[in-house]
Amino acid sequence: MPQTTEVVKARMKNPAMVIPEAMPAILNLLKATKKGGVPEKTLELVHLRASQINGCSFCVDAGARSARKAGETDERLFAVAAWREAPYFTDAERAALALTEAATRLSDRTEPVPDEVWQEAASHYNEQQLAALVLMIGVTNLFNRINATTKQIAGEWPSSAEAGAPSEKSHAATR
Repeated sequence: MPQTTEVVKARMKNPAMVIPEAMPAILNLLKATKKGGVPEKTLELVHLRASQINGCSFCVDAGARSARKAGETDERLFAVAAWREAPYFTDAERAALALTEAATRLSDRTEPVPDEVWQEAASHYNEQQLAALVLMIGVTNLFNRINATTKQIAGEWPSSAEAGAPSEKSHAATR
């Protein structure tokens, strides 16, 4: 049976680029989040897991690439969707991933982020680090929703002139 190839096209330019004041604000929030004391690899795993849950192909693609640049291994990247069953993650990373899942799937439970999930994360991260994790989860969910709604294309990013920032760093703003 012959397969037809459907041309995938974004519905519109990324909204954070359409409204000029949005991109710098989001980049500043992301920059502040990265100063919260959580290892970069952990933040990358958090971003990737939330993006997988939300079905944001743009963010999964960009997140996996960014995680590799941060030194993450393919072995761990391939296993992050099944982190509970994979032996590759530390207890702290597991706590961050559990928090990510709970905070991303808010409507799945009567208690959106169960106390035991929060307490496990708090046993590995101090208040500033927890704040960084919560902000990274929130920013990722923001961009997952923007990118999925407007059908941003995985692997594509506007030129640095369009984005108003160096293209290597700009993909982070889509989280």
